[in-house]
Amino acid sequence: MYSKAFSLSIEGQNRTTTEPKMTEAEPSNNSTLAKPRLVICIGDIHGYITKLQNLWSNLETQFDPQHFNAATIIFLGDYCDRGPDTKKVLDFLIDLPSRYPNQKHVFLSGNHDFAFAAFVGVLPEPQNGVSFKEGWKEYEESEDREGWYKGDGYENMHLQGRRWAGHIKVRFNTSKGIEYKGSIYDAGPTFTSYGVPHGSSDLLKAVPDDHKKFLADTVWVHEEDDVCIEDEEGIRHCKLIAAHAGLEEGKNVGEQLRFLKAKETHKPIIVVSGHHGKLHIDGLRLIIDEGGGFENKPVAAIALPSMKLVRDTDNLTK
Repeated sequence: MYSKAFSLSIEGQNRTTTEPKMTEAEPSNNSTLAKPRLVICIGDIHGYITKLQNLWSNLETQFDPQHFNAATIIFLGDYCDRGPDTKKVLDFLIDLPSRYPNQKHVFLSGNHDFAFAAFVGVLPEPQNGVSFKEGWKEYEESEDREGWYKGDGYENMHLQGRRWAGHIKVRFNTSKGIEYKGSIYDAGPTFTSYGVPHGSSDLLKAVPDDHKKFLADTVWVHEEDDVCIEDEEGIRHCKLIAAHAGLEEGKNVGEQLRFLKAKETHKPIIVVSGHHGKLHIDGLRLIIDEGGGFENKPVAAIALPSMKLVRDTDNLTK
């Protein structure tokens, strides 16, 4: 789930969701012979370019080129922070549509990406007439401990941008058993990947325009109307809903589930997310974040309809 601070801080933001038009497939004489569309959901990358490259190579090896090159690839967010190569990760992702023009690429926004976008100033302005500064008040008791950013441009910066570029005073992250990397978001390596010190306003100039556009264009939620899964019941046609962190904290779970089910017509719903630092597959609820940004853990992907897991650490040969 989103942390309370994150879920509340994004209220009022006009971030995009993607929902394709619902259309019924035309009947075909050979429809029973056609392979279901390949959909691949890739978990949190967190600045590890080598893991991303190895995972992508394994995916290419694992699947028939015809189907891989026409696949829908959904990245579940958190491309930055913790790992050393955020800049190279974004370069890789931005280049995918030109390298694989017949694939469909979906880039969800993770909480780390949202905070990065907040710092470089590409979030849409609130539509309720208030400034980003108003969002500081509820969490101001954490400002000193988290060392919120106070450099150039902070005066009307979104709360998460200030936290992202801050200098946290408590150096050890007890929940993860490791030291923080600069800020509560572990954003230090992201600054370094662009050649500037952590917390420096020089990052605003160092981040290329295409990277800023990428961050601005990421979406909160993506929906696919017809995604197949293969299980003991055979091939099932489902609706897929992808979001970085799944359900939101502080909102009634039953209401959220009813909202999801209200979108359903005659199909079961697959809900897939990353964020949680674990791999969890329970029926149609998929959490794909095996790495969690740890250096010694893999980045994983799940492929539908087969439900096959592929990791960057797999030793696959063609």
